[in-house]
Amino acid sequence: MSNSQLTPGIVPGRLPAAAYHDNFTDHEPPLDRHEARVAADRCYFCHDAPCMTACPTSIDIPLFIRQIATGTPEAAARTILSQNIMGGMCARVCPTETLCEEVCVREVAEGKPVEIGRLQRFATDTLMEKGIHPFTRAASTGKRVAVVGAGPAGLACAHRLAMKGHEVTVFERRPKAGGLNEYGIATYKAANDFAAREVDWLLKIGGITLRNGVTLGKDVALADLLNDYDAVFLGIGLAGVNALRAAGEDLSGVQNAVDFIADLRQAQDRSTVAVGRDVVVIGGGMTAVDAAVQSKLLGAENVTIVYRRGREKMSASGYEQEHATQTGVRIIYGAAPVKVTGQGKAEAVEFAYTEDTPEGLKLLGEGFTLKADQVFKAIGQTLSGVPEGITVAAGKLPKRAGDKLWCGGDCALGGEDLTVTAVAEGRDAAEDIHAYLTGAAG
Repeated sequence: MSNSQLTPGIVPGRLPAAAYHDNFTDHEPPLDRHEARVAADRCYFCHDAPCMTACPTSIDIPLFIRQIATGTPEAAARTILSQNIMGGMCARVCPTETLCEEVCVREVAEGKPVEIGRLQRFATDTLMEKGIHPFTRAASTGKRVAVVGAGPAGLACAHRLAMKGHEVTVFERRPKAGGLNEYGIATYKAANDFAAREVDWLLKIGGITLRNGVTLGKDVALADLLNDYDAVFLGIGLAGVNALRAAGEDLSGVQNAVDFIADLRQAQDRSTVAVGRDVVVIGGGMTAVDAAVQSKLLGAENVTIVYRRGREKMSASGYEQEHATQTGVRIIYGAAPVKVTGQGKAEAVEFAYTEDTPEGLKLLGEGFTLKADQVFKAIGQTLSGVPEGITVAAGKLPKRAGDKLWCGGDCALGGEDLTVTAVAEGRDAAEDIHAYLTGAAG
């Protein structure tokens, strides 16, 4: 253990230089050609495949696996990408263990599903590494569409519209495109700048102009977009973060987990990213797990996730929870933060045990205190920056917000904080927009 790892407070360089490379390479290495053929041979190629039903983008999973089994991974990739243009990233970050693989016939019968996610990655990586873009644009329609937000929903929408011959301009407030794929995913899940490389590959379809550093409501008005373009799609995501609602959350050392993950993702040198010795993460989703695991990988000595409800209600999958504990993260269930304590900076967090009752969550009289020099809030994100005139329901935008206005992804009703769901919503919105622009809408 290095001296910097023992140092209290939030400091960089807790590990030897070589450790950062090892800790932030691919969490799950890709299959080679032989391994992929062996894995594909386990598929029963079900006619009424439950895995297809479980996939939000309805990829023909038995077909693409059969194509891998017969030695044509490029054809398998086209099958995947025709339904999910971001199939490469989804193969890396999609919770397949709770979607397609959970309902796999092999899983139900044997407890060991076909490795659908890894096979999907093998196929898409094979195609992308050859620099092949398998789709071509239709003849120009002369129609122009504005897409606000270059996350999975916006990019999927833009690609499908461009493929159908429309001219698309994508407006993105951040310096890079990709949304949460670029800024919000654990570094070890999408190593070697995969998110950026996937965006570059997607843009090879042509007909898409990307404008970074443009914020809706500040640099461009929705009214002007609706006036200047034939249709508009909003995929603005969830930029706000829920408050902890506990005393002391404004102390130094208390930070939004999404910001920590973004800073780590964008760091050219991981050793420059500071982390505490005693880290507490409050929340129960994928963001909480990603922040906690990466804190440990950066050299934090003690890392604890505290979730207010029971294990079965934690939105991070069982697989992800197990990965966290195997990395050395402790998970405490059934406790809520009451107060962050410290003199000008966080030093500890006081928790109360909870009881999940029919009337809601109840704080009990007993509790505990965890030492913490760094506290991450991972308790959900909220909608912000909504243009005037759009009705917000249950904290989300409607999928159809006006005559020429569509919404999709995490910001819209039906969004599930999953890349694959956002892609499906962007793709489906593009089909609706195309029907509207060509007069084919019912």
